[in-house]
Amino acid sequence: MNETAIIIPARYDSTRLKAKLLIEVKDKPVIQWVWEKAVEANLADRVIIATDNQQIFETAEGFGAEVEMTSEEHTSGSDRIAEVVERHPEISYIVNLQGDEPLITSDSINQVIKDIKCENTDISTLIRVLKDKKEIENPNCVKCIIDNNGYALYFSRSKIPYEREQGVTTFYGHLGIYGYKRESLLKMTNLPQSDLETAEKLEQLRALQAGMRIKTYVVDFKPVGIDTIEDLKQFEEIISKS
Repeated sequence: MNETAIIIPARYDSTRLKAKLLIEVKDKPVIQWVWEKAVEANLADRVIIATDNQQIFETAEGFGAEVEMTSEEHTSGSDRIAEVVERHPEISYIVNLQGDEPLITSDSINQVIKDIKCENTDISTLIRVLKDKKEIENPNCVKCIIDNNGYALYFSRSKIPYEREQGVTTFYGHLGIYGYKRESLLKMTNLPQSDLETAEKLEQLRALQAGMRIKTYVVDFKPVGIDTIEDLKQFEEIISKS
């Protein structure tokens, strides 16, 4: 049927902010904020929350989401969504949307869907221009360099490219959302970890090193991912002003 599905991997355990997806902001858990943005993306046929936790499962069911239980053994979100995709042969295009990105826009999700349906594209994702020197130097902000057609050449936690001469290049930061063709997702999740992936702790390098093509699109917003209590407070402040 060639369905397009947004799948939100939602694990309970998190190292820096325990059970963050269940924390309520304005009477809604974080995972619901993300799910509602996904539902607004009109190029998707369905939105599925994939979790390994009964409490998240029941919470998602409670606000009306389609939700599926997955193995507790998965080490990445892409492995979790691959389990769901294997159950659904009707799903041909997939968006992997992080469950802790409540400020993602429906337009940007739609763009990922548009790009993954292009020929010669295995994976689609988003990037943004970096201007803050601290962000450019921060290893937690993943950088990306692209070719003339917008395809990723490399991702790194290091500052790339190296500037031998200041002010002649544009730095791009990566946003953690991916679109996959079905066969691309299943191929990537069945590959062993590559040496570059192991070195940088960036899963997309496994795909690049295997010759897969990652299409990028430049957006002009800075997402707020909720990893710490400070991130949560920032999100609460943004929501209170909206």
